[in-house]
Amino acid sequence: MHSAVDDDEAWLQSNVYWSTVGITKTRRSIGTKSKTPLILCGHGVSLKVDKGTLLVRDGFTHWPQERIEYRFFKGARELPPRIVMLDGSGSLSFDVISWLSAQNVSLVRLTYQGDVETVIGGAGYAADPLKVQWQIETRNNPARRLEFCCDLIAAKIDSSLKTLREVVPDSPARMVAITYAEGTLDRIRRRRIASVDDLRMTEATTAARYFSAWHELPLKWRSRWKHPVPDAWLMIGPRGSSGRGNFIKNRNAKHPVNAILNYAYGMLAAQVHIEAVAEGYDPRRGVMHHDRDDADAFAWVFDAMEPRRAEVDSKVLNFVLNTPFTGADFVLRPDGVCRLTPQLARRVAELVN
Repeated sequence: MHSAVDDDEAWLQSNVYWSTVGITKTRRSIGTKSKTPLILCGHGVSLKVDKGTLLVRDGFTHWPQERIEYRFFKGARELPPRIVMLDGSGSLSFDVISWLSAQNVSLVRLTYQGDVETVIGGAGYAADPLKVQWQIETRNNPARRLEFCCDLIAAKIDSSLKTLREVVPDSPARMVAITYAEGTLDRIRRRRIASVDDLRMTEATTAARYFSAWHELPLKWRSRWKHPVPDAWLMIGPRGSSGRGNFIKNRNAKHPVNAILNYAYGMLAAQVHIEAVAEGYDPRRGVMHHDRDDADAFAWVFDAMEPRRAEVDSKVLNFVLNTPFTGADFVLRPDGVCRLTPQLARRVAELVN
């Protein structure tokens, strides 16, 4: 049964997001066919047909704020390929639906987490057929798929090296991680990779050494007499939370740093999901990651997140090494799983955004 507590939690998460997100508004150039979607957000969004044109008024996300208006004419080159309504509230008329359908412009409504709630107008399809075709063809062509995946992981490891060099304190484990990552990066760039499975194993081993360089870095705790914490929380531990060998899982973190990383990665996934839908990609159709039938398998989101993970790691590691925590910043469930309090979750969301 859906409870009031669930509603409060959803409202909290939405407000955490909107208190930190920044939407860049840009005026459209005249005379060129627009390939950029129009992103709308906030409260009081309005779409209506006015004298045969589509009049769009964007919503308010803060105060004070200048309201932005867009007016589109039928057949104009400035028409966006799709209009994306990101969370928020507002109104539109049936005339707008007919107008959008006639101009083949889709109106996509997303939640703040990036999930598609509905598609109106156009072909009733949120994605760009050409981009989806590229996703399918790249996934089905072994050579193109391997090339794409190598570029993806090379960018991730290059970013990880920056985090190791600039954020992780000097130690033997750090030097091992840097040396191994440099060797892996050179191997990938020289295309000495036999297959995507080979690339996965190589990346996993590199990631294990990368996170090993974090091990035993001390954390700062205050008021332990008032809010005691386990001894294992006094320093950064292994990234995996449960499981053994190749089946180590990172969900249901039992260490604060892993819980913070999981939350930060969740925020990144929401951002990437929104970007994927806005740009016309099918978020469920991956190239490196496998397609699956369950609703949580956003394979393209996992692909696009890879090069950006280390940037999030850098921000999180800087944060946890320089912030004095208290046991009251975390909630420990009966099964030992660690969760962030809303106040701490807000600070982590600000880091990611």
